Amino acid sequence: MDTTADLLKTPLHSLHLELGARMAGFAGYDMPIQYKMGVMQEHLHTRANAGLFDVSHMGQILIRAKSGDVRDAALALEAVTPVDVADLKPGRQRYGLFTNDKGGLEDDFMVANRGDHLYLVVNAACKHDDLARIEAALSDTCEIEAQFDRGLIALQGPAAEGVLSSYAPKAEDMLFMDVTELEIAGVPVVVSRSGYTGEDGYEISIPAEETDRIARLLLSDDHVAPIGLGARDSLRLEAGLCLYGNDIDEATTPVEANLKWAIQKVRRNGGAREGGFPGADIILSQFDNGASRLRVGLQPAGKAPVRAGAVLFAQETGGEAIGTVTSGGFGPSAGGPVAMGYVPAAQAAPGTTIFAEVRGKRLELAVASLPFVPSTYKR
Repeated sequence: MDTTADLLKTPLHSLHLELGARMAGFAGYDMPIQYKMGVMQEHLHTRANAGLFDVSHMGQILIRAKSGDVRDAALALEAVTPVDVADLKPGRQRYGLFTNDKGGLEDDFMVANRGDHLYLVVNAACKHDDLARIEAALSDTCEIEAQFDRGLIALQGPAAEGVLSSYAPKAEDMLFMDVTELEIAGVPVVVSRSGYTGEDGYEISIPAEETDRIARLLLSDDHVAPIGLGARDSLRLEAGLCLYGNDIDEATTPVEANLKWAIQKVRRNGGAREGGFPGADIILSQFDNGASRLRVGLQPAGKAPVRAGAVLFAQETGGEAIGTVTSGGFGPSAGGPVAMGYVPAAQAAPGTTIFAEVRGKRLELAVASLPFVPSTYKR
């Protein structure tokens, strides 16, 4: 985490301090790690009620085709992503990936068709590089607008629908990955029914100057509690979701990361718009021939958490390392330690026993199916 004194602040920074958050540097921003409730209770509250997360550090980008046709913008974006953007219907969103010439992942993101433009949400640490990548590839045919100062909050959990619908009734009709413009207390906001916790919920894009007021309004509901990055991390880990920079990076391909589902058939071998994205030859070859390693869930046999960076072995003593844990910790809803990491494809089947080296000892783990906690998206 960042330790510099000149950390950036989100529109909710004063509110975090007022609520007694423990703050720390993350992706260049001073962000809340936890509040008075603590990470464990914040995690469980989100699963049982609704949690409010500040994700304003992430980057919001709009892309408009100079032709006025959103499909032209979508086809242009497909030059830098293997995702099918052109067939994304208005009012719908999907998960996307930026790849490099070696097939590695430069970032993951969300992209929505807003009818007359594309709306992207990219990771905080990558947003300036992502903007430069988009501008370099699309500026001849598209107008690109960065909205990095705009507020973004996530309302997650089983009570999220009831809470948001009390202010914006049409939120109740939305399904998972729907995106629309709603109004909350007189403020026009862009709402997607999505999130990164595995829970049903929403992400709400708000003008910076109104973000504090809207957040306080949502927090006034007894079902809603402020949630920090600590619980956000344990929630997404239980949901089997990747954290860029940990579980995926520029040296990891989508196939290795078990993200084949994110590349639609139309962009694969034999598809109508096959290839045409960075690293296509390598990635599409792995679709046909497989990858030598794969991201898997890992379930420690004991009660001790296995953290990111732990080296994996095929046997309890001796032998060479076979992989690494990329995310790990205690899963409050799973009721024990959970982790993810990379192992050889031959040892990626659920139930396979492997070992992680922790403080000089090898702890037994079983390869596990993901997610550890089933998602509750409204489909």
